[in-house]
Amino acid sequence: MMPRKPFAVVLAVLPLLLFMSVEETGRPSATMDFAGKAVNFAILFGGLAFVLRKPLAAMLRKRSADVRDAIRMADEESAEAAKKYEGSETRVAGLEGDVLRLKSEAEEEARREKDRIARLAAEESARIRQFTGQEIDEQARAGVRELKAYAAEQATALARERIRKRLTAEGQAALIDKSIERLSKLHEKPGPR
Repeated sequence: MMPRKPFAVVLAVLPLLLFMSVEETGRPSATMDFAGKAVNFAILFGGLAFVLRKPLAAMLRKRSADVRDAIRMADEESAEAAKKYEGSETRVAGLEGDVLRLKSEAEEEARREKDRIARLAAEESARIRQFTGQEIDEQARAGVRELKAYAAEQATALARERIRKRLTAEGQAALIDKSIERLSKLHEKPGPR
């Protein structure tokens, strides 16, 4: 450590010595200017290296430790992922059997559903046929009722027309007289009053 102290003193005093020589124009020469800049550069970065040496070394040691930890964790995670992959492979192999079983169950369920739908369709068809038959019977009865009403209406109209043609004023008076006679005979009671 001892040789560094005189070197540091020489470096600190050297810029003062370099700037003391001046040319005739009052400016330092180009060589002296370059030497001054080189000494300033060496002092600046030498000082920075001296000041930052310990923190930089500690930071690099910490970073190395972090990288080692990251590599170790990556190795552990890789081993865990390999185990999970092996477990997944066995589960996938088991899934093929499950898929076949589920497929056969689905086919059986589809067959049962098809049978159920066919049975329901047959029942619905029978019910619709029965309902349609009832509806047809009801419409036929309604048609017969309408036909009877129409026939009665037509018969009444025809009878009315015939009576009008046959009935004259004289015939009408004779019918009224006849009716009065019948009524008086019905209401006459034999015997004393």
